[in-house]
Amino acid sequence: MNRRDHALRQLLAASRKRETLLKTILDTIDVGIVAVDSNGETLLVNGQQKAFLQLAAPTEGAPELAKHDQLVFGQDRQTPLRPEQSPVQRAANGETFSDYLVWFGAGAEQRAISTAARGMKNHIDDGFDGAVIVFRDVTDVVDALAAKDELVANVSHEFGSPLTSILGNLDLVLRGSQELRPATRLGLEVAERNAERLRALVEDLLLSPAAVESVHLRRTDLAGLVENSLVSAQAQASAANVGLVADVPAPLWADADPLRLGQALDNLVSNAIKYSPGGGLVSIRATLKDGWVQLHVQDTGMGMTPEEAARIFTRFFRTSAARQAAIPGVGLGLSITKSIVERHGGSITCSSKPGSGSTFTVAIPAGTPSEPLQTDAPALY
Repeated sequence: MNRRDHALRQLLAASRKRETLLKTILDTIDVGIVAVDSNGETLLVNGQQKAFLQLAAPTEGAPELAKHDQLVFGQDRQTPLRPEQSPVQRAANGETFSDYLVWFGAGAEQRAISTAARGMKNHIDDGFDGAVIVFRDVTDVVDALAAKDELVANVSHEFGSPLTSILGNLDLVLRGSQELRPATRLGLEVAERNAERLRALVEDLLLSPAAVESVHLRRTDLAGLVENSLVSAQAQASAANVGLVADVPAPLWADADPLRLGQALDNLVSNAIKYSPGGGLVSIRATLKDGWVQLHVQDTGMGMTPEEAARIFTRFFRTSAARQAAIPGVGLGLSITKSIVERHGGSITCSSKPGSGSTFTVAIPAGTPSEPLQTDAPALY
């Protein structure tokens, strides 16, 4: 008995030592951590998370918000997060997510918090046994991105008027004069083409931060959107010797903004053609499963590495192969497309291999005619 008692005391001391070490580590890191069990009960909260919760505590200076348990808001920084939208509740319900942005606090002290959650499995049947949720302060990153967007928008706007004037005068000279020497006309036409290209880039820059601000959902036949997109891209495809095919059942209904989703499809089809410089085939097919519509845009072009595919939706990112081939673009189209799709409550993914083409898959909720259309839900980041 004495030996067993001694062994148990040693095990208890070692367990307490490990517990102290774990607590020290968790309280040292600069991210908040919460662990919950399968019933949603809190198992662990580290020091940084306690500071975040203190920031989110209601204040006397905001009586209209004091009725809420916490000052936690959605993407617009003003709409209180509903209980079922909270990161902890989503994790307790078994969801796995990352980069879910919420705002803690109010006024000048408000902070942007990026959250992620992963579930835990039990050792008996691999069933859900709780979750760990991580909270990270990304206010500086969000502010920097907002400042960059504002700078890009201001600079792009300032480019607009001079470019319009340049193009207008070039058009007057080229169309209004019949006595230009061939070399002079050729030089002016080159200047006009490059000015048009610059104007297209400026329009992309201006559109980028505003592409998802106004999404108006309504019952939409996606088969019609696909058809319109292919018709619009036919001239570009013919010039690049690229074939276009579609396998989309008609009608294919979903709750969508036809203007914005059509813009996203145009971006995907145009990119598929542009990155197939040696010719090939671009196909669009659609599937409907478990209440989700999936649109697959596939090409047989140059493809990309898995590392590049993981970054392809990042603003201004371009693959090394695209740069080496001098394919025009600034790397905004897919970023805009991703924002539009997410504003629809959907997702977009890319699978690709170098030299074997790429497949972009857009998934959006199909919805039902009786469902109310929600356009003010916060986007997931």
